[in-house]
Amino acid sequence: MFHKIVLLLLFLVIGAVFYFSWLSDPGFGGETYLPRWLLNWSNQYYNLRTAVPFLALGFLLEVYTEHSDVNDLSNNSNRKLNFIQNIVFAAIIVCIAEGGQFVIQRRSPDLADVFFGIAGSIIGALGYNLLKKLKNAKQT
Repeated sequence: MFHKIVLLLLFLVIGAVFYFSWLSDPGFGGETYLPRWLLNWSNQYYNLRTAVPFLALGFLLEVYTEHSDVNDLSNNSNRKLNFIQNIVFAAIIVCIAEGGQFVIQRRSPDLADVFFGIAGSIIGALGYNLLKKLKNAKQT
């Protein structure tokens, strides 16, 4: 059940990335359901806002791969490979999101968004691994 919840959260985050990346208004002007302070912040920190959903994506990818490898006696090299695969997957997602902006009026892809997306997923994945190490250290 936990595995399915994490998978659902992954799909929701990826869907949100595509939704917000492919809006015709890059300033989110028509998004009346978002609080004004969040709209102001996202317009002030234009590229940084790309990293925010990728923090969650990197975190959830680490959770998903760890719990799908429970039956494996995962050694250190296997965890490193999973980490690299998760970052590559996040990079593919951000490249698709940015590439889709080629066909949307008033939007244009930005290489800085690709960088911030990848950086956000790395920070999210490292955050998960740090929390896991802290939890394991507390238990011993």
